[in-house]
Amino acid sequence: MSKNNTYLTKNVSLNQIFVIIVILIIMTALSSSISYGHFHTAEIEEINFTILHTNDEHSSIIPHSPAVDHDPGNPDDPTLGGFARLSTAINEVRDQKEQDGEQVLLFNSGDFLGGSPFGWLAPQEGVAAELHLMQEMGYDAVTVGNHEYDYGADVLAEYLIDAGYPEEHDKTTVLASNTKPSEDHLLAEKNLFRDTAIFQLEERLTIGVFSLIGEDAVSVAPNTENVTFQDQHEISREMVERLKDQGADIIVALTHSGVKEDNELARDVDGIDIIVGGHCHTALYEPEKVGGTIIVQAGSLVKYLGNLELVYEVETGEVRIRNDDKNSEFLIPIDNRFYPDEHISALVEGYKGELDNLVKEMTYGRFDDILGTVATSDFPIKNHPPSEETPIGNFITDGMRLVTGEVTGERVDIALQANGNIRESIVPGSMPHCEGNVSFYDIAEVIGLGYGEDGYAGYPIVSFYLTGDEIRRALETAVLLEEFMSDTYFLQFSGIRYEYNPNNAVLFTIPFMELPIPIGRAVTSAQLYTGDGVQPTESEEYIEIEWGDDELYHIVTDSNVLSFLPMVGDLVSRLEVEPKNADGEPIAVENFDEFVVHRDDGTELKVWQTVIEHAASQPEQNGTPHVPEYYTETSDRINQVWSFPYVWLVYIILIITSGVIVIIVYRRRENKKEELPEED
Repeated sequence: MSKNNTYLTKNVSLNQIFVIIVILIIMTALSSSISYGHFHTAEIEEINFTILHTNDEHSSIIPHSPAVDHDPGNPDDPTLGGFARLSTAINEVRDQKEQDGEQVLLFNSGDFLGGSPFGWLAPQEGVAAELHLMQEMGYDAVTVGNHEYDYGADVLAEYLIDAGYPEEHDKTTVLASNTKPSEDHLLAEKNLFRDTAIFQLEERLTIGVFSLIGEDAVSVAPNTENVTFQDQHEISREMVERLKDQGADIIVALTHSGVKEDNELARDVDGIDIIVGGHCHTALYEPEKVGGTIIVQAGSLVKYLGNLELVYEVETGEVRIRNDDKNSEFLIPIDNRFYPDEHISALVEGYKGELDNLVKEMTYGRFDDILGTVATSDFPIKNHPPSEETPIGNFITDGMRLVTGEVTGERVDIALQANGNIRESIVPGSMPHCEGNVSFYDIAEVIGLGYGEDGYAGYPIVSFYLTGDEIRRALETAVLLEEFMSDTYFLQFSGIRYEYNPNNAVLFTIPFMELPIPIGRAVTSAQLYTGDGVQPTESEEYIEIEWGDDELYHIVTDSNVLSFLPMVGDLVSRLEVEPKNADGEPIAVENFDEFVVHRDDGTELKVWQTVIEHAASQPEQNGTPHVPEYYTETSDRINQVWSFPYVWLVYIILIITSGVIVIIVYRRRENKKEELPEED
């Protein structure tokens, strides 16, 4: 071998060794990247996580629609919701995400309290059923909505203390960012509300959360003494900045505002990545997106578990939805696919026992099982369509009118109730074990809102007198309330029938000011039923109620409706009504106790009690009260009719006036032409 070949061989060997070393170094680096760095980088660059959410549970602790149908394990069970089923659904998602190496947050967006009879336990000392169960299910944060004030701020404070707060904030934070209690109130003294919460999901991902109660929710919150509410958008900007200063990468607003207000918030306030909403009971099967803000809502009454799967890009700060990538539902129906969680079921059964005892106490032992049958029915008593007379509206107001008359021993002429207080239809059982049965729970759930001065749940019946002229004004008020303030304020009636043209409620709206000009002559006729019992559709036992009628008539409603009846009178003075006693003497609205109907033991007569008693007093069939076919449909109590629209009169006057002006101008011009001298 020559020297040159020897040199070449040595040189090649050195080059090969060098290349091999470089390759080994690169492979080692790549191997390290694959085994640790690649996945670690992926976790840092794109972090997957999930937000589960519910809203407007309204104390729907057990499955419902109707509750009597619930039959655990039966694949034909048609009921929806229930906290024990919800717990199973939550745990299934958590287990799957844990296997995938992802973390999960669970939020509520307000109104976990109020609605079903389980909410009646809230004023009872030591009982905080809903929130205790939510703690057990592992909710990270809950929001204070308008129905948390159903029993007043004092009861809410005691409820939160019974649930273990302020210590329990570390487990389930109660958020109310734009709500400010008086400094000397328990809510403030005990720090029972918090403004913000921080959740650390990964080393590189911090989520900041705040909550809002919206304008509409505040307007219908029933008992908010000692509490004020700050501007939603102004507070949101403050909360966003505070959370960013605390290192939040993603900002979540838990809002009890409704989808419309959520959209306005997203448009007006920068920096909110996700809005988890409530209040309007909307089931958003697909999230809405306004700019860079994702908006979700999960219906109501635990019918769904909201499931928002997300990915966070660390470098860009972008949050993206990935449900479609995984073909996963945004709303998971809580139905018979989920067998009830045993631990939560046991707790629920304990609360049911407490509620049974409370119902027995409030009904003097007549009813002692919330799922016991009160009556039977071959059909549902429907709560639709909106802004019209409904069968359930008739059933409820008939109970208010007839039962209150029995309790007081005085004839009641008219009963009225607002749609906003009527929550559902009454649905009889459909399963073999309960077919046709209507339970105490399924009636009370429909009309069980409110609270009284006697410390028991339920709006009390209030009684007063109005003249016939004022009844006509009240009917005009009913039309205006619905026109101005939606279906929530539409009034159902018993003891009267009337006709109206909604086109004559408002003459016109002043442009730019959005100020409607009421006419006060939308109602074309009103007739009072003078017979006994439920008013028939066809009967001669009706008399006309005329404008100017000064005779007194006995009226009943509930304390909530009474509070807003004067609202239109404040806007339109000629429609003002002045409640009176039987002697015709005016009663100041602030003298509340003078209106309330009390039973012999001094407790208040509740609306729900009158409806339960009305159901239990129906003619028997097979030994059980049975709802008659009368309530399958409406009975022509509230009738829209065509009548000459007053706005047309305005148009006609304008047209005639314009025509007269044109004629006058034309004639003047012709006269001037005639007066001009002729040219030579």
